[in-house]
Amino acid sequence: MLHDGRGCFIFPGRPALPRFHPHRLEEFTMTTCLELTFVGHQTWHITDGDTVVLLDPILAPAFGASDLDFTIWPPRTVNTTAMPQPDAVILSHEHLDHFHLPSLNLLQRTVPVYTGTTTPQAVADAITALGFAVRRLDHTAPLTVGDIEITLFPAGARTLFWEQRVIQPVIRQTGTTGNDIFIGVDADVSDLYLEQVARDMLAPPRLAVVSNNAQTVPYGCLGADTNLLPGLDGPRHRRTGLEILNSLLIDYLRPLDGVRDVALCGNGFTAPRSPHGPFLYADHQALAEAANALQHLFRVHGPRPGDRLTVPRDGSEIAVSRAGWVTIDTEAEQRLLAEQSAFLDAPQQVDPSPIMPPLPEGEHTAARRAVAGELPRLARDLMATRMGALASGIHDYLSGPLGPNRAVLRLLDPPGNPGTVEMYVWNITGPAMVQVEATSREDAMAVYPFGIEIYYQDLLAVFTGRAQIWDVVGGSYQGWHIGEPLDSPVYALFAVYGEHQRPDLAARCYARSLAALGTSTAAGA
Repeated sequence: MLHDGRGCFIFPGRPALPRFHPHRLEEFTMTTCLELTFVGHQTWHITDGDTVVLLDPILAPAFGASDLDFTIWPPRTVNTTAMPQPDAVILSHEHLDHFHLPSLNLLQRTVPVYTGTTTPQAVADAITALGFAVRRLDHTAPLTVGDIEITLFPAGARTLFWEQRVIQPVIRQTGTTGNDIFIGVDADVSDLYLEQVARDMLAPPRLAVVSNNAQTVPYGCLGADTNLLPGLDGPRHRRTGLEILNSLLIDYLRPLDGVRDVALCGNGFTAPRSPHGPFLYADHQALAEAANALQHLFRVHGPRPGDRLTVPRDGSEIAVSRAGWVTIDTEAEQRLLAEQSAFLDAPQQVDPSPIMPPLPEGEHTAARRAVAGELPRLARDLMATRMGALASGIHDYLSGPLGPNRAVLRLLDPPGNPGTVEMYVWNITGPAMVQVEATSREDAMAVYPFGIEIYYQDLLAVFTGRAQIWDVVGGSYQGWHIGEPLDSPVYALFAVYGEHQRPDLAARCYARSLAALGTSTAAGA
């Protein structure tokens, strides 16, 4: 038995393994290490040298549910022929930056796809239509793939509604403990996982992977949290790197005392048509260097796409190397960083623009019929959101007592009337969306404590399943609100039009993606 210098033990005389992957650049020997290759954003390729597990595969240069592309940051290409092929795929949840049918289409159909018990059925149906077997698992029994053991824990109970179907993998080598890897995907740490750690049923993880979902944009740019009310947006209202590090490393990991290493991921895409390049504080190498200089609790890693973290079983330090099948486009990266620097040096106000093309004249009548059919449901569904609870509980606003109209929906460029606005007020006594004479945005903000402003064709695309709400925010949507950030209309729209609440609309998006891949489904018929 030999030591390879990375804390791994090699068994050179061991007989040939029964499973062989011919398409790989590096030859692996049987080791007592787990190797995690960061593929970009929140995609991880995990292997013990024989078995491979792929988490949330985004293998294409970009992802998206409509014609809008979200390019992975830093830009990179994945040589899927050279990539060690997976024995299993884990899908943590259904959001478009984790679930990408064109990426799954690059994999062999013999690979099973594992997901949680609450993943929307529309997702499982789409994966099945592509030719894969979908298997749902809960947290009571670990999944064993070769010598890798994976337990899929449900998201913490305090997780935001539209993220509550997330599963958080805890990965170890079969028969081992104390060297676990916890991947905290997009949700509060699982209460059930914390309970097992607290009761000494499991040791704290050796490595915790945490998701940076800040998506901070420079002042002047459109962001999900931008509030148009006077005085409620400005440089100090945008999250800083210090806040992000405190949130991820101190607040999030507080219940997991004993973690020795932390890896940052997420924030790994650029907003379509963004004039500022990547999100601020998306350089995880820089964040990790700052974190390691400013705290002594654990070692922080900020992998770039293609970086491979080797987690040794003997407790020695995690080693970092490169996987040859992931290539960063450094020229494109530098060009986008230059765009970001130029924008920061000379900030400008970025106006919203539609993500969908103008509606042809022949579609105007059908479009109006579709919007008129959906608005009553929107009026009802808003009541059950945080915005709805706050809107129903207040009785005074800027001009005095409030009547029943608590929010306004402003639709830009309605069919046949470009450059104009169609306006609806949300009457909570119906509840109903009632069309009224359009006023200026400033006048509307003075009367209604909540406001949604969006291009007509984009909201129509959400209503008809040709785009998802995540596509629209940050480009076409603007809004205002009183209260806290989670009381805003944008989070109400996330709750109302997320895949969990409207699987029918999600299924239409998946059907369009499948059709583009040459596959049809009953949902898309």
